[in-house]
Amino acid sequence: MKPESDQKLVQNNEEFDWGLYPELETFVVGLVDKFLSKHKTAKLLSERMLEKSSTRFIDWIDHLVVSESDVKPKTLEDLGLAVSESQRDPDNVTVYRHPASYLFPILLDERKRNEVALKPEELDHFLQMLGTGIGAEGEPFSQFRKAIVKKEGDYVLSAVERRGYNGFIVQETDDIQEYTRMLSRFFHRQRYFDEDDEGMAHFEKMMRDSLVRLDSGRVADAFFRTERVYWQSRNRAGQIQKARQDTLGLGWGNHDHHTYRSSRRNFTRMIRILEDMGYACRERYYAGERAGWGAQILEHKTCDIVAFTDVDLNPDEKDIDFAHRGFEERETKMGTVGLWIGLHGESILQAGMHHLEARFDHDRLTKDLPAFGAPMMPPFSRFDFLKQAFTVGEHWPVDRSRLDRLINDGYITKEQYDQFMKDGAIGSHMENLERDQGFKGFNKASVTKIILETDPRSHHEGGA
Repeated sequence: MKPESDQKLVQNNEEFDWGLYPELETFVVGLVDKFLSKHKTAKLLSERMLEKSSTRFIDWIDHLVVSESDVKPKTLEDLGLAVSESQRDPDNVTVYRHPASYLFPILLDERKRNEVALKPEELDHFLQMLGTGIGAEGEPFSQFRKAIVKKEGDYVLSAVERRGYNGFIVQETDDIQEYTRMLSRFFHRQRYFDEDDEGMAHFEKMMRDSLVRLDSGRVADAFFRTERVYWQSRNRAGQIQKARQDTLGLGWGNHDHHTYRSSRRNFTRMIRILEDMGYACRERYYAGERAGWGAQILEHKTCDIVAFTDVDLNPDEKDIDFAHRGFEERETKMGTVGLWIGLHGESILQAGMHHLEARFDHDRLTKDLPAFGAPMMPPFSRFDFLKQAFTVGEHWPVDRSRLDRLINDGYITKEQYDQFMKDGAIGSHMENLERDQGFKGFNKASVTKIILETDPRSHHEGGA
């Protein structure tokens, strides 16, 4: 349970922004660097991660285990970490988490023990790429699996796979068959409907039926695994980068957040579906009057998955709880998000995610990815604590019936209609993101510019 002061941080507050924790980062990086200096296999893997996938070793860490003889509880407490007690914790270990930072848990062990646990998306694939014949504890598709990769002296490199679970104990579960059935249902669910309202109602019922059969954390994990696959199938930059990460068996274990877009009409319904799935609303996000859009950020209580949900937003609506109250029916100019929905459909249905953000060595990916045929747009955040840039947008064909509706309602011109019909419209991106200093939030100052640059109308007008 989070302390009361930290619960306040995750309320629907557009003004709230997350803090910086440079001392915590320095301490954690020091622990990781010491581990790498003592563990040759981990050091080599960290070098291959940077070379093969443009990612940093630290962004693949699920948790650290350190000995109480090396690190005292007061040291962690002074850095802002707090004890996180759960029945899912092993004996002889105290789990510490920082409630306002993205950085991973640190486990203090009474025994002499130093361990780094990595978090590939699929453990079996990771072990296959290592090629050492190592086996894993835990049944495939269970909540938590673990493998000891290599022990070198007092230092242990391990890897874990989580599927809707935030503890540290490998144990038998009786929901594997239901979980795999749910995974299959999400993979082949119906996405295309004659009307978006019909599709939203169908999906909401499907989700609620799923939650009767399975824990919300397991449902959320299964859902977002299939959503990443669907997004990737329609985004060439994602395909290229996933293939790079899969040379090491890593998958998308470095995902940071998943961005969805919604019409104003269906926004509260999308939020309700996510909340049913176990998500809690964090801060609201308003990009500024010129941008014409806002977002509700949500985080799951047990899954390490964040959802960023975009919607057209008027200036006088930014201070209301629009995630739950919704919007009044009124004439309003269609913004970037609304037009994207008009062209491609709801994110939660046929369109899929607008973009997936994953954590990288930002400068290295900016240099490496264009060589594979996936150029980057200029960065829209360039701070010591946060760097962000989109890949050049993926063009999708647009259905004629959607264009007919948009032109008949006066949202696009005849010239835009013809161009969209001929060339398609920007559908999705991959985001190159680097976090530092424990910063868990998002940049509001520069995002307006990049959203306007990725508006399909300005894209055609600019000839990009």
